[in-house]
Amino acid sequence: MQFLNPIHTEKSVIDSYLKSFTDAKPYKHIVLDSFLEPAMAENLANKFPDYELFNKKYDGMNEKKAEGSNFEDFDASFTELRNFVMSPSFCSYISSITGVENTFVTNDALGAGLHQGKNGSFLDIHIDFSMHHINNVYRRLNLLIFFNKNWQDAWAGHTELWNDDMTECVKKIRPDFNRAIIFQTTGKSYHGYGKINPPMDVTRKSFYTYFYTNTPGEQNDSYNDTIFKARPDDSNIKKITTDLKETAKNFIKIQFKKFGIKF
Repeated sequence: MQFLNPIHTEKSVIDSYLKSFTDAKPYKHIVLDSFLEPAMAENLANKFPDYELFNKKYDGMNEKKAEGSNFEDFDASFTELRNFVMSPSFCSYISSITGVENTFVTNDALGAGLHQGKNGSFLDIHIDFSMHHINNVYRRLNLLIFFNKNWQDAWAGHTELWNDDMTECVKKIRPDFNRAIIFQTTGKSYHGYGKINPPMDVTRKSFYTYFYTNTPGEQNDSYNDTIFKARPDDSNIKKITTDLKETAKNFIKIQFKKFGIKF
């Protein structure tokens, strides 16, 4: 596998990853450093596209970031990376270290793309959509690969993993260069990152991949859209507004899906 660092491919290593993934708290996940082959990771970091090239910009109450799946506007190396994570061999590898069998990646914005956040970017704690609303397949795993060199703790932006009832952040993972996080997506896999404050010329950069199966996993046998949650220390106004907004949004999207309306 040309992109994956060979240090992650020995059978004994794969077996240890599967155990680590299965035993992890607050839900199944694993953090792998030096994930991509070093020269490939350097090349991707050096050619990471400018913020302005991303085709989606979010600036709302619960998120502020850019997202791009418009690979035709990026350096060709990112298309090569997308093709790699979509390959049967890599999907088989992901299955081997997570125990989620027969995974695949859809060839669209709900399969793979890039995220980027400037100073002030944030992504409130949330669970992910449970199904591809067009293809009717089940989202089972997320893969994030970071391209942030010399990221500082003081800049915040650590990926936060929260417990089932959103009372405690159990783990924080700094978005270090060539670090990957793989985690399950269920109705209780709460995650996100707080507002970042790096220098104005530094952004938080990552590549995302969502893995699907034709059968449901834990807690995701019916459709829900992304559901944001306020943190325990957020204001009461934000808590109430977030709950009302997310309830209404999900009700509408569930009705759309029920009646076959694309959104």
